[in-house]
Amino acid sequence: MAGSRVIGLDIGASAVRAAELEFGGGRASGKTPPTLVRFGEVALPLGAVRDGEVVEQDIVAGALKTLWANAKFASKDVVIGVGNQRVLVREVDLPWMPLAHLKESLPYQVNELLPMAIDEALFDYCPTAEFDGPQGRTVRGLLVAAQRDTVNANVLAVEGAGLRPTMVDLNAFALVRSLARGDLAQRTVAIVDIGAAITTVVVAEAGRPKLVRALPAGGQMITAAVASNLGIAAAEAETVKRQIGVGFAVPTDRAGVADAIADGVRSLVESVRNTFVYYSSNGGGQIDAVVLTGGGAHLPGLGQYLSSASRLAVVLGDPLAGLRAAKSFGREQLAGRESLVALSVGLAYGVAA
Repeated sequence: MAGSRVIGLDIGASAVRAAELEFGGGRASGKTPPTLVRFGEVALPLGAVRDGEVVEQDIVAGALKTLWANAKFASKDVVIGVGNQRVLVREVDLPWMPLAHLKESLPYQVNELLPMAIDEALFDYCPTAEFDGPQGRTVRGLLVAAQRDTVNANVLAVEGAGLRPTMVDLNAFALVRSLARGDLAQRTVAIVDIGAAITTVVVAEAGRPKLVRALPAGGQMITAAVASNLGIAAAEAETVKRQIGVGFAVPTDRAGVADAIADGVRSLVESVRNTFVYYSSNGGGQIDAVVLTGGGAHLPGLGQYLSSASRLAVVLGDPLAGLRAAKSFGREQLAGRESLVALSVGLAYGVAA
C-alpha cells in the first residue's frame, strides 16, 4: 500500500498550527515510523478564538490562508480538533454492538444523560473495555457530546480559508495518540496540555483515555495578572512572566509580580491536582507520570511546582519522538518547542490510526 499524508490543524487561542505527516503503508501502526513533512504556525490576535471556539471567523480564516501560503502544505484536507467546557466527556456503559451501529444509536441511548438537546449535539464514542454485565455483553467507553454550534464555528472558519475539514476529533484523544507512545504507552499517564485559555487534562491507561477534563484556565490568565500588576501590555507581560517564572528568588522590586504569577500557577495546579485525585479515588488507581505540553508548559519552574504538588514525576512531552523528519523539513526549527506540535501531530494520527 502506498503511503498516505494527513494534515492535523490545531486552532488555538494564540495561534493556528498545522502538521503534515506521511504514514508508510498508509497507517500509523505500520512498521515504518511516520514522517513529519511540514509544520507551520501563524499567530492570532487576542480574542479571535475564545475558550476553544472561533469568534472572529474572518480573522482566523485569514491566518489559515497565510499559514497555507507560508508552509505550502500539499493538501487542503484537514483534521481539526475541539475541546472546551461545552464538550461533555463522560464514561458510559452501553449494550455491546458493532462500533458503527453503536455510534449511530448514541442519540437514542444517552439523551437522558445530557445537559443539552439531542438536536443541538454532535456525538462520538471511544470504547475502552468490554465485560459481561447484568444485561449481557457490555462495552465501556467515553461518550463525547459537543455543542453543535461550537463545532460549526470552527468548521466555518476553516472552510472560509478554502480548506476542507475531513474529520473533527476531540483534542484530548489527539494528545493521547501524540504523547502516550514508547514506554508511556504501557503506563498510566496524565497528559496536561496548558493552552492560552484552556488546560486539557487526560488520563490514559496503556494508551487508552480514561478521564478527560477541560479546565477554564491557562497561560493567558497568568499573563493578564502580570500585565495588571505592572500596568503593561500583554505581549510585554508574557516576556516578563517567562523571565521570572515560578518558585525562583527575585529582586525586591519584582516581588509583587512574582506573587501574582505564583497565585495564578497555584490556582491552575490545584485544579489539575484535584483532577488527579478524582481519577485515583474513583477506581482509577495510581498515575505513574505526568506529561506537560502546550505553550503554558514552558513557564520556568512550572513542572517542578506541579511535581511537588502532585508528588508525581513530571516530564515535558515530545510528540516528535519516534517520528522521522523529511529532508525538506528542518527539525531544528522546533528545538525547545516540541510540545507545541503535540495537538496537530495527534490530530493527524487520528485518520491514519
